[in-house]
Amino acid sequence: MKRLRTASLCLAAALTLAACSSGPKKPQPADLGPATQLMGTRQIWTANVGEGGSGFVPVHAAGRVFAAGATGVVAAIDANTGADAWRVDLRTRLATGVGSDGQTAAVVTAANVLVAIVDGEARWRVRLPARSFTPPLVAGGRVFVLTADRSVVAFDAANGARLWNQTRSGDPLTLNQPGALAAVGDTLVAGVSGRLVGLNPDNGTVRWEAPVATARGTNEVERLVDVLAPVSRIGTNVCVRAYSAAVGCLDGVRGSVIWTKPAQGVVGVHGDDRLLFGTESNGTLLAWRRDSGEQAWRSERLKYRQLSAPLALGRVIALGDGTGLVHVLSREDGSEMARLSTDGSAIVSPPVLAGDALVVMTARGGLYAWRPQ
Repeated sequence: MKRLRTASLCLAAALTLAACSSGPKKPQPADLGPATQLMGTRQIWTANVGEGGSGFVPVHAAGRVFAAGATGVVAAIDANTGADAWRVDLRTRLATGVGSDGQTAAVVTAANVLVAIVDGEARWRVRLPARSFTPPLVAGGRVFVLTADRSVVAFDAANGARLWNQTRSGDPLTLNQPGALAAVGDTLVAGVSGRLVGLNPDNGTVRWEAPVATARGTNEVERLVDVLAPVSRIGTNVCVRAYSAAVGCLDGVRGSVIWTKPAQGVVGVHGDDRLLFGTESNGTLLAWRRDSGEQAWRSERLKYRQLSAPLALGRVIALGDGTGLVHVLSREDGSEMARLSTDGSAIVSPPVLAGDALVVMTARGGLYAWRPQ
């Protein structure tokens, strides 16, 4: 059996900018100048759950923001006030952020244990067959887990009973960052290497497979084309990024590919019914037309700022950078609408929308929520 190995975010950066510990000096971003405030925002609350990371993405469900820190704290926070609905310290390091349907919250520990939490109490624990870097998906009374060996496992949310396991072979090297795992109607969609796979959530049978990118290159690193989180879903239209290879959109019911385009980004994508947004590994921001994949615009204003995946919300898009700034940009051309500050640590996970509030989490575990004025 091939031994599974992981490629870290440091390696991802090495592929695009410079070596993690040696090599040429990384390109420096241009000065942003004074902040433009064409859109009024008001910070409505802050919270903290401890050290974060690329897989520690807040989730909004049932009026609450669910968040977890790498040191083991998991919290359900009122999306309007920032007050804790509940908070628990699992007293063990976590490998993923939290998934939740508003009732059951689930995380994966560094020891490969899936933990389900209800009302601040750990209800059950199950050991996984492999490591996971993707937050669990909780939906339909089930907890779905995408493991690093590219298997998808389903558990009963009530008691942790294993319902099915869909195992797929893949390359021995896998990325240490969240993969694609989403519900599209009555289909569970998961990223398996450079493909999206549509599964029956009741039994794990494969309904369809769709190629997003083909592995190429002469070594294991160059052949990595895992499909990344976040994904952008509008109805049954699903758009994704394959690591450092391509972006594309497909029909989530039939599994037919609508379009794919070469792209060199290393974080997921997001969009609305007209445009899809993503960042290249050097910080170039791109917008593609969702129906055709044709480029609508590009902006190099935020190059080399270590950008998170974007979030599309109304007439703007939002994304964080490596210095803790949140950039709120026009969806029409990428021009600045507002600039928001956090605790100065990197924002590596994508922003999320919680009701009408924009929420980000920093590497220090700071949660910041703003509402437009």
